[in-house]
Amino acid sequence: MILQHLSGVFYHPVKEWKSIDKDSSLTLNNVIIQLVLLALIPPISLFIGTTQVGWSVSYGEYHLLASESAFGAAVAFYIAILGVITGLTYSIRWMEKTYGANAGVDECARLALYTATPMLLAGLIGLYPMLWLCVSVGMLAVAFSVYLLYTGVPVIMHIEEERAFMFSTSILTVGLVALVTIMAASVILWSTVVPLTILS
Repeated sequence: MILQHLSGVFYHPVKEWKSIDKDSSLTLNNVIIQLVLLALIPPISLFIGTTQVGWSVSYGEYHLLASESAFGAAVAFYIAILGVITGLTYSIRWMEKTYGANAGVDECARLALYTATPMLLAGLIGLYPMLWLCVSVGMLAVAFSVYLLYTGVPVIMHIEEERAFMFSTSILTVGLVALVTIMAASVILWSTVVPLTILS
């Protein structure tokens, strides 16, 4: 069922949102299990990529991170992913009444998870962490996630298109604030508190 929905959101997203909405097996516990597993993809990929392949700004010099540094960064990244998607779920729940929705936490969690799925799967690019490639793939994943958000809100929240558009924009704003916060925290963390150790 997990793979069915994952492939569906890529190949026929509008139809798949309706299927996700009707899927009674997608309880909060099942969504949490999926989140815990999918959230492993970016940090594990980046750990392997930065310690075994090396990261580069261009095709020039490659730099490897020490395993200890990369592991700490991967754990922090994993916790951040879980925190952001959990926070987004409860932000959706908190805002829903404003836009005339009456969904439960289960539905809010489904919306948050499947909207974030392209970005989580795009984390595989961390296996080959070249800056321009990661940025390009990341931007495509974000664009598709935004599309999923705007198509998913009216279906999952059961509200009309006009309210759904405004609700989606509010959710997107929360997501962008979370992203900027994580980026700023990462810079502070890795430059002062826990500096990364570069081997070469």
